[in-house]
Amino acid sequence: MPNPEGMDAEVRQRAFQFLDDLRAIHGNALPREALERGFEFEGTRVRLVGPQGIFKPAILPSMPLSITTAPETSRKLRPYDDSVGEGGVIFYKYRGTDPSHRDNAGLREAMHQQVPLVYFVGLREGWYHAEYPVFIVGDDPAQLSFRVQVDDRRVIGATEAGVAEPTTIARREYITVLAQRRVHQEEFRARVLAAYRECCAVCRLRHSELLEAAHILPDRHPQGDPVVPNGLALCKIHHAAFDRNILGVRPDLVIQIRRDILEEEDGPMLRHGLQELHGRGLVQVPRARELKPDPARLDERYQIFRRAG
Repeated sequence: MPNPEGMDAEVRQRAFQFLDDLRAIHGNALPREALERGFEFEGTRVRLVGPQGIFKPAILPSMPLSITTAPETSRKLRPYDDSVGEGGVIFYKYRGTDPSHRDNAGLREAMHQQVPLVYFVGLREGWYHAEYPVFIVGDDPAQLSFRVQVDDRRVIGATEAGVAEPTTIARREYITVLAQRRVHQEEFRARVLAAYRECCAVCRLRHSELLEAAHILPDRHPQGDPVVPNGLALCKIHHAAFDRNILGVRPDLVIQIRRDILEEEDGPMLRHGLQELHGRGLVQVPRARELKPDPARLDERYQIFRRAG
């Protein structure tokens, strides 16, 4: 007879490897259709997500495999309000208001056994960011929520059921803070790329795996908020050129190339990829006025570009 606990652990490890493989193809934004399709385990199809936020595939006996927060655009369709807390913790809402609901009971069992799960955060419709492994580390029936932390697969080890050593607690708090930053960055990228219709503002490249969201003013700046008007969708080459002040964008959306680069002689990549852009306008900007690049932010950034030249 198969060992249910051993099979549970193996399914979770296979799920993590499946997500590693998906990331190698798609990067940090994973398509929901691939998560719904899942992977084969001993002749059984194992999905990673379902219609509800707390998901347990049929192959697992009692504890969920994943928890999901829907994208911003879909939150109006669901009665949950998951949130990011301070001090390295994520608050994840119960399903419904009954603490004894089987989904809530399953997460509570995962907490007691310190079983690793996957946390999916919706970036935009159909695309999700995955953090794994995550652990349920607290239960607050009064607030109808669980406390969740992220850990490092390379260093996690067995601990006494429901109890974590001080080093484990500190490690999870630190890793969870880093994970929250990753999620915010991915959410910013998703919003910017959607506004620019998955296209580089400079060269019209449309391969999303080669596109990034550039901050006009860096996030350390007082006006460096992760909002679309402070972003530009750029391919990796033009993002690097923008960050290093090789390429600048004036407030009227005209591209400028630094003088020394214009005078440099090199091959066709430099000529077509940078020099010939000088004096041209951006080829792609958001349609909605409120999403277009902020002229004041562009002007401040352009002055930095001019000083660099």
